[in-house]
Amino acid sequence: MANIKISEQKVLQIEAICKEFNNEKGELINVLHKTQSLVGYLPAEVQEIISKNLNCSVAHVYGVVTFYSFFTMIPKGQFPISICMGTACYVRGAEKVLDEFKRILNVPVGQTTPDGKFSLSCLRCVGACGLAPVVMVGEKVYGRVSPDGVKDIIKEYKQA
Repeated sequence: MANIKISEQKVLQIEAICKEFNNEKGELINVLHKTQSLVGYLPAEVQEIISKNLNCSVAHVYGVVTFYSFFTMIPKGQFPISICMGTACYVRGAEKVLDEFKRILNVPVGQTTPDGKFSLSCLRCVGACGLAPVVMVGEKVYGRVSPDGVKDIIKEYKQA
């Protein structure tokens, strides 16, 4: 994996986030949330900055980042696409919808398209079971999505 160069300005912003939480190790999750909002993801270089400022091991920071599914070490696309794989969605064909997204975008789950536009992920339940199967693009929810509807969802964002 290639090293990511973090700009001096970003380093200062990350250090400011740590300071905002008094550089307390017990605030690690809050620091990670706020940092991921700033940077978009949590590569090793960012984790090292946080570990130094909170005076905890990089292994501890990495353990928290990899334990919670909200955190990501891979940059997300401009339009993150999440397919719900909860029971209701799965029973109503979410897997076929996912397969169609993978086919059209030519990208596996957990990855981002080479142009950086789309990333693909699965999640457990968005709480919209009556609309199953459900797809989210960013914060926008699409209900009763069929494999045939996938191309229209993608087309809506391709022009952006």
